[in-house]
Order: sequence, then structure tokens, then C-alpha cells
Amino acid sequence: MDLRPPRLRGLLRRPRRLLAAGAAVVVLAGAGTWTAVASDKKAPVQETDRVMAVDGVRIDTAYFTSGPSGARRPAVLLAHGFGGSKQDVRQQAQDLARDGYAVLTWSARGFGKSTGKIGLNDPKGEVADVSKLIDWLAKQPQVQLDKPGDPRVGVAGASYGGAISLLAAGYDHRVDAIAPAITYWNLADALFPNGVFKKLWAGIFINSGGGCGKFEPELCRMYERVAESGTPDAQARELLAARSPSAVADRIKVPTLLVQGQTDSLFPLGQADTAAKAIRENGAPVDVDWIAGGHDGGDMEASRVQTRVRAWFDQYLKDEKGTDTGPAFRITRTGGVDSTDGAAVLRGATDDTYPGLESGQRSVRLRGSEQSFANPAGASPPAVSALPGLGGSGGLAQLSSLGVGVSLDFPGQFARFDSAPVSSGLRITGSPTVTVHVKSTSDDAVLFGKVYDVGPGGGTPVLPSQLVAPVRVEGAKSGKDVTITLPAVDHEVEQGHRLRLVLASTDLGYASPAAPATYTVSLKGDLKVPTAPGVTTAAAPLPSWVWWLPLAGAVLALALLLAGRRRTIAAPPSPELAEVPLQITDLSKRYARSADRYAVRDLSFRVEKGQVLGLLGPNGAGKTTTLRMLMGLIRPDGGEVRVFGQAIRPGAPVLSRVGAFVEGAGFLPHLSGRENLELYWRATGRPPEDAHLDEALEIAGLGDALARAVRTYSQGMRQRLAIAQAMLGLPDLLILDEPTNGLDPPQIREMREVLIRYAAAGRTVIVSSHLLAEVEQSCTHLVVMDRGRLVQAGPVAEIIGSGDTLLVGLAADIPDPLLEKVAALPGVESAVRTDGGLLVRLAPGEGAVSGGGGEVTSGAAASPRGAGNCATSHDGAADERRQIAALTEPPPAARTGTSTAADLLVELVRMEVPVASLGPHRRLEDAFLTLIGGSA
Repeated sequence: MDLRPPRLRGLLRRPRRLLAAGAAVVVLAGAGTWTAVASDKKAPVQETDRVMAVDGVRIDTAYFTSGPSGARRPAVLLAHGFGGSKQDVRQQAQDLARDGYAVLTWSARGFGKSTGKIGLNDPKGEVADVSKLIDWLAKQPQVQLDKPGDPRVGVAGASYGGAISLLAAGYDHRVDAIAPAITYWNLADALFPNGVFKKLWAGIFINSGGGCGKFEPELCRMYERVAESGTPDAQARELLAARSPSAVADRIKVPTLLVQGQTDSLFPLGQADTAAKAIRENGAPVDVDWIAGGHDGGDMEASRVQTRVRAWFDQYLKDEKGTDTGPAFRITRTGGVDSTDGAAVLRGATDDTYPGLESGQRSVRLRGSEQSFANPAGASPPAVSALPGLGGSGGLAQLSSLGVGVSLDFPGQFARFDSAPVSSGLRITGSPTVTVHVKSTSDDAVLFGKVYDVGPGGGTPVLPSQLVAPVRVEGAKSGKDVTITLPAVDHEVEQGHRLRLVLASTDLGYASPAAPATYTVSLKGDLKVPTAPGVTTAAAPLPSWVWWLPLAGAVLALALLLAGRRRTIAAPPSPELAEVPLQITDLSKRYARSADRYAVRDLSFRVEKGQVLGLLGPNGAGKTTTLRMLMGLIRPDGGEVRVFGQAIRPGAPVLSRVGAFVEGAGFLPHLSGRENLELYWRATGRPPEDAHLDEALEIAGLGDALARAVRTYSQGMRQRLAIAQAMLGLPDLLILDEPTNGLDPPQIREMREVLIRYAAAGRTVIVSSHLLAEVEQSCTHLVVMDRGRLVQAGPVAEIIGSGDTLLVGLAADIPDPLLEKVAALPGVESAVRTDGGLLVRLAPGEGAVSGGGGEVTSGAAASPRGAGNCATSHDGAADERRQIAALTEPPPAARTGTSTAADLLVELVRMEVPVASLGPHRRLEDAFLTLIGGSA
């Protein structure tokens, strides 16, 4: 029964409005498990839709696979929420398929294109359908089998879909792992808590299914009977309990990840608590995760939850034992408000064991004498607590967590008991309990217990998560002691605040007796408050360097003091280089303990604004050493490096204009991409507004993946996050060492586009890489090094064009006799056909183009492509412009003064060869190998 509000998930589809007690309640029917996060993986997914006939009912399914067709993989059954269909979980199914699973989704009976009556997960209906789907999976060639007819399979889903995952594990032994979310353990307890009818949710539930007629007849009759009387009977409880996971509690023996919502008056935290205890008693691993959202709104933490579900299946379906599935217990806590967007700031707290709802109880004394109050005729007007669906993406519960109370109790219809101000902060984690004595003028009394957080001075009371605990007290006429278990919450009570216990006679969401009555209540003990002391925000242990750092610092300070006497004064700025991103002059660095072996020797070159410079050379050429000197990480033995006219030394202020990614970036795996970047920037001590985080992220193109934990990132995403980190502050000079390491071709192309976008704004990028083809497409200029020395520097086109082979593009093919005449021309050594034209090799010494010198000049002046652009075009329009230019401008060889190339063009035109273009034909790889003598 996934009945979340429309703006909360964006997946619900049939909005309805319910008017009660003057409050408009926006209600929606049907949601998928959770909104999937877009994956950066580009592997195609095969999707097959089919309708299966099951016991006279048509079940609409979709099957998703990716990767090699012959490879077997575990399967996942992905169930949708109440009122939805298989379409709601399509994106998540695709993501799981890309992650190596065979995924089957389906529309449950009575939803989507599936036929049949809604049976509320009837063991003979919906649960039996799941077993048939598992039968089908066992026959698929892509699915891994534990034995014939028994596929390796997990089941996941939220709300209605979460319940079917639990039931499937109880009824079918072939299920190997499950991940139910925001769901019920006992539907009778959920809709009839402590004998009180949850009328508002039940009505929404029936209507969102399409009306009573869409359900199995016995369910329809049950609802009408209870709705009319306002009191659930034993037959109704038995009917719902039989269709609940609790009915097969002793059979659920598979690894279970329980995700439950803190803002959920439909299926509160107690449902997951009972499930966790029952399944753990069977010996199965169980982890519990309390998220910030639920059926009443809040943050569903879609990305984090989906990541954790995938990790759960990776360990228990793929047998990847090293997978981090998260802590045994996790709570998402609200840590205030983000001033930039007004959203709640969420943080996690964990425990190595699940504490339950009663751990670490503390007694809080309440004050107040015996009090009498009325249950009004018709139970109207009712008190207001949770309003299902109201509050959009935030929800009333999230407002409550931020200190905004919206609950309403009518005078004369409740009793209240207050505590003294708490002397220190108090964290409630679990279900408080209190014993009271209840007396009524009627046989039965219905009370609604709730605990408010009241600020100093009697400010607006806040009801944590907007939750109440209903309780029916039978035989209350003669008086009765009753222990009330209040709703499970995670809420911090600040010092100086009070706790207030309220016992009300009515609540909008529930059915109260229609006959008027007077209730009298008094306290019989203290309020017992669970604190779960083992739940803490994880803190990293102090590394060993913390202990030896002071001593090392003292030694370093002494060494610097002594060395300082021998230092020369730092070189003054060079005004004429103030606008030049990089000038390297006679740079040298010897190997340690060597007087004559150099890592870099007499290196000089210059880089201008807007260039994308490729730093090339074989292993050991000195590229990384050069970059480390450029960033001030190591000192040169000779020469100097100037960035925007400032001499580089460790800690030089001008380094704030330099961003770098050298030898990999270190990220905290449990934090999201955005959190890692924010933490890194805070560590620099620079103002937050200087980070330009959004601009860097837009250039890096990480999208929604920023909200996911870094441990879930692919190599490509980690590389792009590292680039984004280097781009923080939008440095004028960006230095990247092997940014495409470990990336596949699509990811390399994405990285290329990142660099191009960055340089397009007039900034400068230096890239060291072994991928020559990629450098050829990404860079405007090159510096080639070998054995620590400069070999050549200049525009890419100039370096590549210094060959003796020309490519003649043809508008049409030519006959063999004409080809022989071309090959016989003076100065031509050979002419052969190639794709789209001819390769004409000039006689040695005839067509060589001299290379550039040691200075890399500005891209606009030296490169026909212009600063910041690629060597090859990246769109059709650019290709067309280049082809036109080739026909209207002199060919490159001719522009460099090579008379043979010009003469060749004249001769080809005279011979009526249909020339479309003419230029040098040599790849960067050819030029590179020539420059370094063929040794890479």
C-alpha cells in the first residue's frame, strides 16, 4: 500500500481529495518501490514484455537483462507499490540489469494490465503468482541456478511490494534474499492497532485500489462491515492476519534488509521491529534501516536506499563476501535546515547491533493530577495529528522534525501531563511507555496517546513524526490500569525543553466511539523513554600520525629554520607574464643521490590561455616529475616554473589558481559525491562561495549520481568526481595526470567533453596521457618529452603534419590507369587506394614539413582550430565546416611552403582527378614514435 503524496515521489498516478474536519487531504494511489537514480553505465538493456497466464489470470510482466547472452546471473523480482504497476519500477529494473542481474517485474492482480481481483497478497492469489514467476525464471538461460528448477533469486519492493517479498520468502523456499521497504508485518495490526480502526488510511486504501468492487468479495464485505461499525471484529483481524508475513514468521529464513519509514502513520517503525525480531530468531541475517521518509512524506532517500539494496543482493545473491552492506542498524537523523534551499539536513547514526525499541530506558517523571475529559458525540470535532498526503515532498512529519508543530487538540477532549525541563539533551530512540489508570462512563474507552516536545516558555508543542498511539480499553467502566506503548520515534529533546504526555479522546485518522462519554485518567508511573545508547554517529579512529605529528612538526620546523639560512629570496613576480598561465624555463631535477642522472633536464616551454595541452612521453620521460614541480610538491634542482608570472614554491599563493588531479584522488567511500567535494573544500579553509561547486559539477556532468555513496561509483564516475574536485574554485590552470585511466571508450569520450567544456571559457588545461588517439582529439597543443628533455612543442596539427605522406580525398573513385599516372608523377614514390581516397607517398626529402620550436604559442594564432577546441570536430556541423574549408583553402602542406604538395595538387587537377581535399596523412602515434625514435 504505497500511498505517498504526488510531489513526494513523482510516481503516484491517481490523485484524490478527501475533505475531513475542514482539512483538505491530498491523497494519491500507487507508487513504485523508489525512484531510481540514473546510472552512468551505458550497457544496453534488453527488455521483453509478456503476459503470462496464471490460474486463469493474466499477469503482465517485463524481463530485463544486460551483458553477454550466455552468461548466467542471479535474478531479482521487483514488485511495485499499491495502486501502481510494473512501469513504476522500470528504471530500477534497468539499473539492476546493468549491475549484473536478470530482473523480472510484474503488475500485481488488479493493477496495470493484469487481470483478477485484488487479494491483498492472498497466499492463493498474489503469493502463488510469485512462485509461478520463479518457475519461469528457472527456465531462462540467463539465470543462475542453485539446482534444477531453483534459481538464485531475490525479491525487493516497497509497501505492498515489500509485503510480497516477505511473503514470497515465507511460502517459497527458493527465495534467497529479500529487501522489503516501508511495509507491514501484520496488516491487521497496521489497520486495527490495539483494536482501533484506522479509518482514514483504510478508506484511502480501498479507494486507491479502484473501489470495493476491485477487491476479492470477502475483503470488500470485511471493509464495509468494519467501516460501518467503526470497530474491527475478530473475523476481520483473522482475514488480514492470514494474508500477512507474520502468518509465516517461522518460515522466513533468508537474509533480510528491512527499510522502514520514520514518517509513517500507516506502517510505523514497530512493524519492522516485530519483523526483525522474528526473522532473526530463525537464524537469518537482518539489517534494519530507518529512513527519513514514509507514507506521510519526508525524504525517501531513494538513491541511498537503492544503493544499499543492490549491495545487499551483491553479497547474498552474487556471493561477493567483501561487499559493504552497511551497519546492522542505521537511522537517518535531521540535523537542522540547509540555509541555501530550506531542506532538512540529513545525517546517519548507526549501531553494530539492532537495539530494538526499548533499549536504554530512562525514567522521566510526569506531573499532573487525575483529569477528566469528554469523548464528544459523533467523535467530532476530532483532534488532528497525521494527515496522510498533506505536505507534499516534505510532509507534516518532516515539518515536525524541524520544530514546526501542526497538531491540534480540542479543549475539554484531552488530559495532559508535563515533565520538568530536561537538564541535559535527551535523545528518544524507540517507543516510550507509560502506565495510566483509565475510567470511563462507557464500557469501552478509546484513547490516543502522544508525547510532545515543548520548548521553553510554553512554545508551540512539536509532535515527533506526527505519530499517535491508539488504544482501546475494554471494561473501563470500573477502572483499569493500562500500559500504553507510544509510537517509535527518533527525536532529540533539547536542554530546557519539557516532555508532555497527552491522552486525547479523538483523532482524525481513527474511528472513535460515536456515543458521548467521559474519560478519567491518572498516572500510575513515570514515562519510560528509550535512548538506544549504542547508536552513535560513526567517528573515524585517530590515525597514528596524530600522535607523532607534533614531534615530526618540531623536527621539520628546525630543519626549515636551518635550511632557510641557505635559501635565496623568492624571485619577484614577472609583470610581463601576469597573463601567461605557465612558463617553464630550464627546469631540471636530478634523481635522488645522483649527480648526473636527471628525471627532467633543461626543460622549457610556455602555455597560453585557452589551450588544452597534451604532455606526452614514454614511461620515464619525466612527465609526472614535471607536473609535481609545477604544483610545488617538489623543488627543482635548477630553472624555474612561473604561473601567471609568480614563481612556484611550496605554498605559493598563486597555487590557489591551480587545480590538479595527479596520481589519483582519495574519497571517503561512505559519503556521497557531493559530501566528499564539500568536505574537501572545507579542508582548504577558503570561503564556501568561492568553491563554485555547481559550476564544477555541471562541467563534470555527474548529474543525480552526486547523491549516491562514492563506494557505488564506477571507475568512470570516480574519475569524473576527481576532475570535479580539481575544478573546485574554477582554477585558471587545470592539471590532470592520466585522467582516463581505467575508463571504457564511452567514458573516455565523456572525459574528453569535460576537458573541452572547461577550456572553452578561456581557462587552460594540461593533460598527461598515454592514450595518443585521445590526446589527438582532445588537445590543441602538445609538448613531447623523452628522457627528461623536450623533444618538440607546438600545435597538434603542426606536429602531426610533419610527415611525407599525403591523403588525397576523392569525390569519386578513379580507374586504375589514372591511378598509375598519379603514381608516376615526378616526386611521387607511390600512390595507393585507401578509404575515401588515395595515399600518396612523396619521395624522401620532398614533402617534409618542418616542426615547431620549443614554445607553445596561443591557440588562436597557431592552430586553425582555435583555442580550447579539439583536433577533430565533435558534431556534424563542425565536420561540414571543415570539409568546406578543405576545398576552399590551400592544403596544409602547401601552407607550410612545401612546393611538392602544391605541385601535386596542380597536377591532379590537370589530370582531372576529382580532388575533394588534400592534406598530410599521419596519426599522432606515427609522429610520436618518430619523435622519440620508436621507443615507447
